[in-house]
Formats: sequence, C-alpha cells, structure tokens
Amino acid sequence: MRILLIEDSAELALWLVSLLREQGFEVDHVTDGGAADTLLRQTRYEVVLLDLNIPGLTGKGVLRRLRERGDDAPLIVLTASDSLDQKVQCLEIGADDYIVKPVESRELVARIKAIVRRRLPGKSNDIACGDLRYDLNTRQFSLAGQALPLPPRERALLEAMMLKVGTTVPKQALIDSLFGMGDDSASADAIDLYIHRLRRKLEPSQAAIITLRGVGYLLRTRDER
Repeated sequence: MRILLIEDSAELALWLVSLLREQGFEVDHVTDGGAADTLLRQTRYEVVLLDLNIPGLTGKGVLRRLRERGDDAPLIVLTASDSLDQKVQCLEIGADDYIVKPVESRELVARIKAIVRRRLPGKSNDIACGDLRYDLNTRQFSLAGQALPLPPRERALLEAMMLKVGTTVPKQALIDSLFGMGDDSASADAIDLYIHRLRRKLEPSQAAIITLRGVGYLLRTRDER
C-alpha cells in the first residue's frame, strides 16, 4: 500500500516516514505543494497525508486540484490548526479526514486503515477471494485457514490486487503500489516476475491471478467465468 506524505517539517516527516514504513507501507515524501501536485498527476496513491501549511501551492490548493481532476484518492489532512471553520472547509473541498497535530502513532495508522476500509465492498476488515483471505488490521494473508507468509514486494502486490478483488488492476497501478520514487528496480518486468511467483504460491488455492493482455491483472476465484 503506497502513501504520499506532503510535509515540510523535516523532523516530523522523518518520524512519520519511519513509522509508516515500520507498518509495511511504501511511502513517498515531498515538502512543497507544487511537487505534490505534479506527483499526484503522475502516480496513484492508496492514501495521501497532507499538511496544509506547506511552501508554494497551499495544502488546500493541492486538495482542490486533486478533486477537480476527479481523483478520489483517500486524503487525510494533517495540521496544527484546530479551527472548526478550516476543518469544515477542507472536508467540503474533499478531504476524507482531518487530524490535528501532534498525532499519536496508533491513531494515525488506525485512521489510514479506516479510510481504506470505507472504500471496500462491505466495509469489512476481512477480504476474501475464495479461500484466500486478507486481514486489513494485521495486513496479513491466509490461505485455507493457514498463514501465507510473503516477502514484502509480493505481499504489497497481492495486497494491491486484493483491495481491488474482482476488478482489473492496470500494470502501472501495480508499479505505483510497489515502488517508491527513484526506485531503480521499478519496471513492468519486475511486476511480471512477482506475478509469476505469486501464481505458484496460489496454485493450490481457489484464487487465481488472470492476465488481461494490454490491460492489467485480475484477481478472482477460479470458478468465475
């Protein structure tokens, strides 16, 4: 799951990036509104964490442009201001949540998971594709009731498809989910390799990864037609 952090405080950003990566998230970090707007036009993020008081284009400007483009990426405002008027304005522009700094680590992670959960069918912490299950709280997989341990990149890839189970996910979206900015290993060939490894591990399961050439990949149960 890939997160964009837009925060100009070096000390706070360092703490947040470290916290989120310890939780298994892929995190990109930018410090100003212009860079954030450019990146959001190029890359799809599962969650955006946005400070309002940033250099260049304001946080509200970043949010407004994002929504005007029709991008519905979940966005949490992180700000030192507890002004009710500002909170209402941000939510009206299109923020999904508003958190006043300083933020407690467990609360932030819980809010991120809650936002992702609200986008899921049934809004449950537990997602299933046949006998393959994913627990959003622990971010762990199980297969036929047994834990399915996966290396970080394979887990991130399967997570991206599980969050869109039954829906085709473009290859570029999978690249965006797996690799951070400046990661030289990011490529379509790398995705193909991880897909191959996951298919081997899912062979005994009811879940299957289907290739739709020129479109992307689809996670579904084997008996679907």
